[in-house]
Parts: sequence; structure tokens; C-alpha cells
Amino acid sequence: MENRLTQILRVVRNFLFSSVNKEFLIFLFFLFLSSVFWLMMTLNETYEKEISVPVRLVGVPKNAVLTTEMEDTVRVTVRDKGFALASYIYGEGVKPVSVNFQTYANRQTGQGMVPAADLMKMVTQRFSMSKVVQVKPDKLDFYFNFGLSRRLPVRMAGYVVPGKSYYLARTQFWPDQVTVYANKRTLDSLRFVKTVPINITNFGDTVIRTVELEKIKGVKIVPSTVRIGLFPDILTEESIEVPVKAMNMPEGKVLRTFPQRVKISFTVGASMFRSINADQFSVVVDYNELITNPSDKCNIYLKSSPHGVRNAQLQISQVDYLIEQQ
Repeated sequence: MENRLTQILRVVRNFLFSSVNKEFLIFLFFLFLSSVFWLMMTLNETYEKEISVPVRLVGVPKNAVLTTEMEDTVRVTVRDKGFALASYIYGEGVKPVSVNFQTYANRQTGQGMVPAADLMKMVTQRFSMSKVVQVKPDKLDFYFNFGLSRRLPVRMAGYVVPGKSYYLARTQFWPDQVTVYANKRTLDSLRFVKTVPINITNFGDTVIRTVELEKIKGVKIVPSTVRIGLFPDILTEESIEVPVKAMNMPEGKVLRTFPQRVKISFTVGASMFRSINADQFSVVVDYNELITNPSDKCNIYLKSSPHGVRNAQLQISQVDYLIEQQ
């Protein structure tokens, strides 16, 4: 085993120190030296580099609720030699900037703001030997309260259109209400919370999705996402006979129409049709119109129709009539 290892080492040595390989090794050596020299020259130049610096909000009271979080990172443009910039990027990094809640929180307004001058001073301390050119954002803010909240309903925002011959019969949220933390003025102005705009088209089956709620500055929403259910129903064309009624009739008089019932055609979801009845429609004749414009026939009007019914239309617009004295 020892003899075999010795033979292998001899072969490798002879290969490396042959005349051809000696020249190659010399080439590699000088290439390495030139690369090191080039790198040192490059790093000795002055550059500008954007470096991300973490930011931490410290000293937040346990009973405080941050309704809008402060930025957790600032982007700092630093000018210095390449050696220094490399130490920031590839070394241990830059220590986080700590913002004291008590120093910048305004308890009256529920807002805290770190001015540009203060932020620049904090950041500069992290780059004491370098020139800080720019900080983005140039100031930091956060919003808070001490537990003031309301429960508000969720509403859908966006464009939702089912496929042909379908309509959106029902929308449901889980949960259908969320807890909103904000200052009193903001809470009093809010009536509901919207989802981020959603775009769902050409569907015929139930759609269930998780969607985010729209962010509002100075407001914390719990939870920040909800599940939405979209329930389409197929449209069907139907008709129903409805009695004609008189309106504005004086006492002692009765209006009789011929026919007494008229047909209404409409479109409705298949699942809703069984719950539709004639009493939910209102077809009327206006007595005042008969007096103003007497004629052999009277106009009839569809005054109301039930929720969920679409394109309701009378199949006739006039009927014969007779006014009787009681």
C-alpha cells in the first residue's frame, strides 16, 4: 500500500514539474498576482453603493397597538473606498437602527414620526467612517392606539361577472366582520372594510378564494385576510299572472279591469323561482291619470317586483276598464 502511494506521488510530481507544466504554473502564478493587484486597485477607488439597513422600533408599551407598522428597512447610499463598502456588504453587516417609541410617539394624535434630520443622524452613526449621501425613505412614521377598536363588515371590491346565462346569486365572507384598530376619528368615519380589487369572470361554479383586505394608513385590520365565496346561479326565463290594482281611487268608487290579471315575464335564478309569487309584484292603474286623460283603455304600470328578479316586463301595457259607484 505504501509503495503504491509513493508511485502515485511520483507520477503527480513528475507531471507537475515537467517543462510544459512548469510554464503553465508560472502563468497561473502571475495571473493570480495580477488579479490580486487589479482587485486592490479597484477596491481603492471611491464608489457609491446603496446598502439596506434594518430599523427596529423599541420600547413599545405592552398595551399599545401598532395600527400601521414603521418601515423595517431604510436604503442608505454610502460613498467610500471599495474596501469599506465591501466590509459593509460582505462583512458582519450594519447594525440595526433603533427608534425609541417614547421619544417619537405623540399620544394625542396616535402617530409617531422620526424627522429626516434625526434619521440621518442615526444612520450616519452606523457609517461613522463613510459619507452618507442619501437615505430612503428620508423619514419614518408609525401609527398606534391603546386598544380602541370597532367591528366592521367586509365588502367586496373589484369586477366579478359570471359566465353567460349565470348571475351572482350570493356573496359570502368568512369572517364577515373584522376588528379595526384606529383613532376615534378614523373609526367614526369607517362603515366597512373593502377587499383588494379582485377580477373574476366567466365562471359557473362556486368560487372560494382567500383575499387580502385593503390597507388603510393608520388602521390595523384583524384578520388582514378573509375567505370569499361567490355563488352563481343559472338564469331562467319565467312568467307569472298578477292582479291589477287601482291607486289614488276616491272613496265610494271601484275600478274593474278586463282582464283582472295580467302576465309579467321576467328572468330569475333557478334556485329563487320557487320563492317568487304574485303578491311580490305590484301592477297598478292610476285613477288620476284616468280623470286627466279619459280613454276607452287605461295604462297599467309595473310598480314593483321582488329582489332578485331581472328584466321584469308587462306583456300588455293597456287594459279595458270600468269605474263603478259603490
